[in-house]
Amino acid sequence: MRSVGNSVVFTIGELARRTGLPVKTIRFYSDEGLLPPTERTHAGYRLYDATSLARLELVRTLRELGIGLADIERALTRQTSVAQLAVRHVEALDEQIRRLTLRRSVLRAVAKRDSELEDVALMNQLASLPDEERKRLLDEFWDEVTEGLDLDPEFYQRMRSAKPELPDDPSPEQLAAWIELAELVQDSEFRRLIREMGEQHSSDRKAGVDLSPARHDPWCDWMATAEQAMADGCEPGSEQGRALAAEVARTWATADLDPAEPRHRKQLAERIDAGNDARAERYWQLLATINGWPPVPTRHHVVEWLVAALRASAG
Repeated sequence: MRSVGNSVVFTIGELARRTGLPVKTIRFYSDEGLLPPTERTHAGYRLYDATSLARLELVRTLRELGIGLADIERALTRQTSVAQLAVRHVEALDEQIRRLTLRRSVLRAVAKRDSELEDVALMNQLASLPDEERKRLLDEFWDEVTEGLDLDPEFYQRMRSAKPELPDDPSPEQLAAWIELAELVQDSEFRRLIREMGEQHSSDRKAGVDLSPARHDPWCDWMATAEQAMADGCEPGSEQGRALAAEVARTWATADLDPAEPRHRKQLAERIDAGNDARAERYWQLLATINGWPPVPTRHHVVEWLVAALRASAG
């Protein structure tokens, strides 16, 4: 530090000692015009005053906040305000944080799934899809599996309306669920399965079968009854199984069939069995995990027991 006239001035080395910044960095800032020297010695050495020291501290602070040199220069020359810079850089940081958070989630999911090398790129690609693309993927799935079918619009609108809403900071379980769901809806066998279910629905609709939501209201109670019977060690052909089969047949009887008619019960068993695929259940379980809904219980095996009870009651 030295005095020139009434002003205290500093060499680059002295600025470096006061700020902790490397001499090379200060010289670079000076060369870039962010820290013009106050004056020069006869030998050409750059000197800086107290204002320059404060300016250097400001440049260092803005750089530590991730603001680029071009933006710092605009702020120093009053071409933009620090507040405007802050708003822009908060938005950029938010996006950077989102990408880093997603990258962390992908790596956690890779570790959890013990993924093979070739799976990692696909997982990253699927995880990086924006919300609109995730929803479009499901819309395309439902478009394909329902195209040309005469379906109850209210029922299928409820099916289509459930969309994946992956949070900005998904857990490894949520991310893994989304990746599995994306793979599932692109699987040709799964699409064929859901298409066949839709075709059965369309056929029933044309035949005048009651497909109203009220018809399915007892389903949860039936599942609970069957699950309890299984827990009690009851076989499908037991008294409990036959009683439940009779209730199902009576509730879902058609106008031209007696609920006690074996043919009716066999047809009903076939219809329920055709829709009892673990992959269809898995679809809703994955959506529940992604969206943070209450877990969807696994009841594939319970439906199998009910189907067996219907067949047993048909003789």
